[in-house]
Amino acid sequence: MSFVFLLLLKTSSTKNVCKMNGGYNEKIPTVTPLDLHTPSPEMKESVEAVERIVHYDFKNKKKLLEEALTHPSFRASDAVSYQRLAFLGDAVLGLAVSNYLFHAYPGIDQGDLTELRSANVSKERFARVAVRHGLYTYVRRTATAALDDQVREFSEVVSREEEKTPVYRGSVEASRVLAEIVESVAGAIYVDLNFDLEKLWKIFRHVLEPIVTIEELQQQPHPVTKLHQFCQKHGKLAKIECERDETKSTANVYVDGMFVASGSSEQKKIAEVSAAEMALCNLMQSMCMNDASVEDVAGIDGSFPVERAKNELHNLCAKKKWPKPIYTIEHEEGPPHVKKFVSKVTIDGVLSVTGDEKSTLKRAKNSAASLMIRRLHD
Repeated sequence: MSFVFLLLLKTSSTKNVCKMNGGYNEKIPTVTPLDLHTPSPEMKESVEAVERIVHYDFKNKKKLLEEALTHPSFRASDAVSYQRLAFLGDAVLGLAVSNYLFHAYPGIDQGDLTELRSANVSKERFARVAVRHGLYTYVRRTATAALDDQVREFSEVVSREEEKTPVYRGSVEASRVLAEIVESVAGAIYVDLNFDLEKLWKIFRHVLEPIVTIEELQQQPHPVTKLHQFCQKHGKLAKIECERDETKSTANVYVDGMFVASGSSEQKKIAEVSAAEMALCNLMQSMCMNDASVEDVAGIDGSFPVERAKNELHNLCAKKKWPKPIYTIEHEEGPPHVKKFVSKVTIDGVLSVTGDEKSTLKRAKNSAASLMIRRLHD
């Protein structure tokens, strides 16, 4: 409770209170609800917009929500960044999601619960939530051109995803600031609710939805898990070794003692995911090089029609018992009568190819499928 008192005290106004102390009036800080409930003029629109997004009316708008929307780059005499609230929000969302999963899935074991929590409580997941609700727009910041570009790139990738949202990571690494905004807003609500976890979940759950389910997790297993399963299926042993320097972690994948792939990131888990995905891609390609089924399905001798490529790739994946190919729009421009499209096709979340620019989306997808088939054959 002392934490709440300090927060309230810091944002309180002052009034003159007559105090008999040597014959002078001393200004003593006092808390007035109106001051707390009224945001500063420059943040009024942002505060009201975020309140509409989360469906919650803050009691302490002036301190909590404004702080939750203040990036560390913003410099002002009375400004406090969202970092402390993000720290709290990260922890409390992990606990809230854990409670929900524990009651929603009484029959699954600790390992599956852990993977489910990781899929729902991660930088990648929270960043996508921020993009979906447009939260970055309302953050006050200063001189963040590079950060703005990073957020824009990630947001554009998310907006182009046509089908299933990646459970673990997409083609572009998520921006940390996007995840921190979600965490800081959640932390602010938690404090404003007097640290009531149950009420927080009731309010904030809709912001995080859709929640990743066990069924989705089974359809998109963790890349590291897929790597080990793939190697076991083919009588091989995979091993991931990690090392860290001053700036990043690097994960190296070895299969039967031979180096296969590596991945790097600021976070060890993301480095492992990246390395596992690259290893799977390399292994799938190497095992397809002398596989006659690729030629049997597509008849790759330079003569099969591109217009049939999407169907041919679908048949190939079915024959190899791989997941269905997923197509995304990588680029789209021009007025309706002369639009141009570029499509990317991904197999099993690890092997991807971008097609050529075409005048229709159908042709763009066929172009990507055709190049994928050729890549598997080559």
